Amino acid sequence: MAIWNLGSINIDHVYRLDSLPNPGETLASRSYSEGLGGKGANQSVAAARAGSATHHLGAMGTGGEWALDRLRDAGVDVAGVAHLPDQATGHAIILLDAMAENAIVIHPGANWAIPEDGVASALDAMGHSDTLLLQNETNAQVAAACKARENGARVIYSAAPFDIDAVRAILPHADILAMNEHEAAQLFAAEPGDLPVAGLLITKGAAGAEYRDLRSGQTHAQPSFPVTPVDTTGAGDTFAGFFAAALDQGDDIPAALRLAAAAAALQVTRQGAGDAIPTRAEVDAFLNR
Repeated sequence: MAIWNLGSINIDHVYRLDSLPNPGETLASRSYSEGLGGKGANQSVAAARAGSATHHLGAMGTGGEWALDRLRDAGVDVAGVAHLPDQATGHAIILLDAMAENAIVIHPGANWAIPEDGVASALDAMGHSDTLLLQNETNAQVAAACKARENGARVIYSAAPFDIDAVRAILPHADILAMNEHEAAQLFAAEPGDLPVAGLLITKGAAGAEYRDLRSGQTHAQPSFPVTPVDTTGAGDTFAGFFAAALDQGDDIPAALRLAAAAAALQVTRQGAGDAIPTRAEVDAFLNR
């Protein structure tokens, strides 16, 4: 059992402000920090810290080599990360207000130039009991999903940033779609009929999360754990990574939801995205308090 994640690696530039700027408004930030981010990197860190063997597939451009060190330190295998000197490393400009709400601008850089042949070659080692994670921040998503399906692996796709064409391309090859409630509303409006996937994982922020089993018709609801948020960036990725790892380790859906909700609750009490993701031991302690 293992997690394989074709995902983005970003350098996060985080600016803290009293409020988010309105159109045409210029504001001075109260502080600045730099950290590991990208939906892919965040989910890999979460899966690894949850205790699953995790392989990250992706690409880096020039600069930011420390990001790979952070992934390694979290227990992620980065042998499948290509180095592309003609590309910029992906990065994000993150604005955080005093209430921990955010606005984010992403430059994908190397994340959208990943060599597909390298991805296919790396996934030759994937087994039928493994899981492939995907998000809409890289190229080669469909090729990777097809390869995973050929190998009999589970495919979990985070439909973010939301793009209906990308979702439609993945739908025939995915087992689980993971979305927040706003992305889910966009999907249901664009695809009002039955969806050809086994399940939908929908996160709802402070309202918790739910998993809709589209085969049995059963819905599993998970309330959020009450905490005081400091930074909500990466909470959904933490949830998805822990959820995938729990399934990888044999947990059922309710147990996976509970573990993921606790991990996300802990993560938002800390500053940062990937660097703020808790370990499995920390999550277990939180649940047993």
